[in-house]
This record gives sequence, structure tokens and C-alpha cells, in this order.
Amino acid sequence: MEQKKLLLLSTGGTIASVVSESGLVPGESGEQLIQMMGSLPYQIEVQDILNLDSSNIQPEEWKLIAEKIYANRHNYDGIVVSHGTDTMAYTASMMTFMLQGIEIPVVFTGSQVPMNVALSDAPDNLKLAFVAAARLEPDIYLAFDGKVMRGCRSVKVRTTAFNAFESVNVPVVAEVTSDGFEIKNKRPRPQATACVLNTNIDTNVSLVKLFPGFDPKLLQAMVDNGCHGIVIEAYGLGGMTFIRRNVAAAIGDLIRQGIPVIAASQCLYERSDLTRYEVGRQALLEGAISARDMTSESAITKLMVGLGQGMDVDGITAFFNTDIAGEVTIN
Repeated sequence: MEQKKLLLLSTGGTIASVVSESGLVPGESGEQLIQMMGSLPYQIEVQDILNLDSSNIQPEEWKLIAEKIYANRHNYDGIVVSHGTDTMAYTASMMTFMLQGIEIPVVFTGSQVPMNVALSDAPDNLKLAFVAAARLEPDIYLAFDGKVMRGCRSVKVRTTAFNAFESVNVPVVAEVTSDGFEIKNKRPRPQATACVLNTNIDTNVSLVKLFPGFDPKLLQAMVDNGCHGIVIEAYGLGGMTFIRRNVAAAIGDLIRQGIPVIAASQCLYERSDLTRYEVGRQALLEGAISARDMTSESAITKLMVGLGQGMDVDGITAFFNTDIAGEVTIN
């Protein structure tokens, strides 16, 4: 059987880090990562496109990563992107929207310990990513600690443990067990269309976490300073203060100014539902848009994409009421 042809796009991160006087910094190339892994049953080529800690990966880097994936998608059976863990869920979510309808599997991975450390988790994570890129259906994925999840449903939940990522509100796609690589949950693919690269995004957005005592005037201050859309992590199912500090009314003021406001939940699991309680209905009546069961990483990147297409409040509402790539459960 002919070997699958895979591409590794190396961007830096802990997986490629080395010790320096200023702490761990990316220093290993993609070729060096492959050499430290030993033999793999694939034909693997490497492109080093960045050499950054993921805390420094920003929208400009997202565009570069998307462009590299798009340019190489017809030349390989799958693509693996090695990436720092801290912002990997954001990057994977954004790739889901920038590369809708991607024709091959694209798998993000990284590690909690550098590859050159004896007991690193990097070799297993990178091997898992290559297996996933060779065997899964086309989509954007994140592979870590024996599990493969949708990129737009992944969240980093631990700072040092090897099981750093979890799939939120949907089951993992695949998992390593004693039986090998088990594909468990396939997402029904929409009717096949050619992938279109879309890197038009508006980064003038904000992600706000409510807390008791939050002054809603700060929302208007953000808009006065150039913010074009806001994701609010509200309480529970989407509750927002309306006594004394009326967050719901402030949202209404922003909506009438043409500023979309997305209501997510501070709770990692399950959904927001603005219809359940009065504290949610007030915000809903003012025009808040529910994020349902989306991750905050997916909600903020989806908002950037929608605004980047020139959508107004009604357009953003319709956009968030649509499951674009498995990022939200609509019911």
C-alpha cells in the first residue's frame, strides 16, 4: 500500500522549545522534531513557517497559517500543524472558519514539555496527529493526549498536565485505546464544495467576563475606543445584571448603535439559554445574540469572521444562528 503523503507545518511553541537565559523559547525546526521521533509509516515533508511562542501568535499569523494550509491542500493527504498550546484552540477555531470546506484533514498539536526532554508528551502527540491526518475525514482537528477533537470545540483547561485539552459539549472524534486508533464520532459532512480561503476578519472585538459589580459603562467605553463587537461571558445560562448596574440595557444601547453583542456562558460545559430566566430574557429582549454551546474561543473568532464580511447586527444574528462547521448545536 502506498504511504500517505503528509505535511508538517511548524510554528514553534513548547514542542519546539529549548532552554535559554530568558526561559523556554522556540528553537527546534520541524525537521529536528521529526528526527527525534524515529521511524513513521508516512511520507512526511516539513515547512517551518513560524518560530513563535503561541502567546505571540495573533491574527497576522492566523492569516499566514491559513494561506499555507490552503496553498498545500492539494499536494498532501493531510496536514499537521505543530503549535504552542496556549492559543492553539483559538487558532484551530479560526482555521475552521477561514478554511470552510477544507478537502483534507488538518490536525493541530503541541505539547506541555519540549520534544528534547526525555519524558516529553511531544512524541506521542505528534504521532497521534500524523495518524489522525492520515485517517480522518477532512476537517480541522486538535490532537492531544490520546484524543482527537474538533478544532472549534477544543479548549485548553490545564496549564501543566498532559491532558491539557478537552472537547467541550461534543464527544471526541477519535481516541487511542488498547485496540489502537478508534474513530468514534464522525460529523456528517455538508455537500462537497470547493474550499475557499477567507482571511477577511475584523479584530476590533472584545471578550468580557461578567462579575458582580461590573460597570456596564465599560461596554460603551470599549465601543467609543473602536470596538465593533463584544462577546460577553454571562452567568450560568446567560444571566446578566439589570438591577443598579443594568448590563442588559447597556447591551440594548449597543445593539441600537449597530454593535453586535454575543451572550456566552462562563460555564465551560452545556449551553447558554437566554429564554430560561428573567435575567437572561432582559438581555434577549434588548437584542443579545446567544452563543448557545459554543466555546468562547469559537465565539470570538466567529464574530471576527462575521464582522470581517461586513455583516451588520442582523447578519451576525443569522450567522450565529447557523452551524457553519460543527461549532454550535442548533436546536
